[in-house]
Amino acid sequence: MKKLRTAIVGCGKVGHFHARALANLENSEFVAVCSTSLDRAKAFGDQYGVRAFDSVEAMVKDAQADVVCICTPHPQHAAVAIIALKHGCHVLIEKPLASSLEDCDAILSCAEEHRRTVGVVCQRRFYPSAMRIRQAIDAGKIGRPVIGNVVMLGWRDRQYYESDPWRGSWAGEGGGVLVNQAPHQLDLLLWYMGDIDEIYGVWKNVNHEYIEVEDTAAAIVKFKNGAIANILVSNSQNPALYGKVHVHGDNGASVGVQTDGGAMFIAGVSTITEPPYNDIWTIKGEEGMLAEWKNADAEDFNSVDSLYFYHQRQIDDFLTAVGSDTKPLIDGADGRKTVELFTAIYRSARQNAVIKFPF
Repeated sequence: MKKLRTAIVGCGKVGHFHARALANLENSEFVAVCSTSLDRAKAFGDQYGVRAFDSVEAMVKDAQADVVCICTPHPQHAAVAIIALKHGCHVLIEKPLASSLEDCDAILSCAEEHRRTVGVVCQRRFYPSAMRIRQAIDAGKIGRPVIGNVVMLGWRDRQYYESDPWRGSWAGEGGGVLVNQAPHQLDLLLWYMGDIDEIYGVWKNVNHEYIEVEDTAAAIVKFKNGAIANILVSNSQNPALYGKVHVHGDNGASVGVQTDGGAMFIAGVSTITEPPYNDIWTIKGEEGMLAEWKNADAEDFNSVDSLYFYHQRQIDDFLTAVGSDTKPLIDGADGRKTVELFTAIYRSARQNAVIKFPF
């Protein structure tokens, strides 16, 4: 197996998940890390035995990186990705792909020009309970997906928003719950339901007066295949509750996954309190499988370090795709669709109008 020389840009909390994975994977030779603070990069690099840089260009040249994982705040993704792509690197970017469609398109255009692969981290696709839904849809077990819904009710307190200087502002974060917490569930909805035709959305700041961005958003979606869905996501509910994605088929069968439960997960701060599980499954002949699956999935989930294990699975998938010149499970085009979705909700709220795709 060919080892790819791998590197990280961004030494924050989630960067450590990438570092552990890159240090452990057989197809990775973890060689470098970069931060705007060289001292911070050196401290991070010393922990994993890799070189430290404060320049992305210098890092990809001197360390001869093949793949760069980008773990910076969202509005910085494009600038970092474009430097890496222009110097011949493939890039795996923490969700979302970027905080604007313009940045997404700049990344994807550069990747196409330089014939490099872009991936976006949405590790919840790798949960067995989430995969099970995609497999059921592909097998035609629910007929055609016709109704979908996302509910993600959680909580972020003042300490969370003050934990990093970029949080809670349009300039630093690019948005609120839609940009930071909800992309996992939005990605699953799009993976299951297909491309959007039009959307109407609203957003509010319900009880976080000390931030600029939204803590709550809702939308009604119509897909190009005629299916419909609704979305409700919020950081305003304390205590934190859950995140769910459900899909209902035209044969009357329903499937769903609770991706998050018990308490909101914060990278590098808190743990995942409840394993993900299929919370609804009415496919004929499989109705009785829920308890068995829930127990088996929980046993597997609790047998690994779930804080980084699914990151490692996605990073492994990406490195394998790069090494074999194939498509990773979640590529840049998939990541753009999520950004297009939340951008449309912001635009719909601003214009008080239905937004037609593409726009």
